[in-house]
Amino acid sequence: MTNDHDWETRVAALWARLDDLEPADFRDRVAALAAERSDDDAAAVFEQGAAHDSTGMPEEAVVHYQRALDLGLTGLRRRRAVIQLASSLRNLGRPDRSVELLTAEREIPADRLDADEQALSGAVDAFLALALADTGRDREAASLALGALAPLLPRYNRSLAHYAKDLLKTPFGS
Repeated sequence: MTNDHDWETRVAALWARLDDLEPADFRDRVAALAAERSDDDAAAVFEQGAAHDSTGMPEEAVVHYQRALDLGLTGLRRRRAVIQLASSLRNLGRPDRSVELLTAEREIPADRLDADEQALSGAVDAFLALALADTGRDREAASLALGALAPLLPRYNRSLAHYAKDLLKTPFGS
């Protein structure tokens, strides 16, 4: 068993090589790193899910993400797992479940999240917008996407944020 810092460093180094490796080789290497941990290590299970997800195997990813969450995954990896699980479910034709997961994630008060987790709030909104669009809730999706974009603009922030909110009030075509 290796120490956490060493394991995390090797995991990060492997992810940096994702595009240099064949998908199956990458998954095998992540599995080998995960095997260094106990079978119920939520972080190791999450990394296997992410490896499957990033190499085009969303069905397998969903199983790993759900297991990692069930094992009590915490912190930044927990938030990433929810986002990635929701994205995979949307890609597998389950946008309603994706909306449920991301809506619940969005409702977590900011004071319960650390800075790294808060930094993913825009990602929560972006993936929720995609799922909303897939469920036919286009105006909500556009509102979320524009609201997430507004703070990033060098100008027109207030206007865009206002218009994003108005999308939810004004009927289409008015």
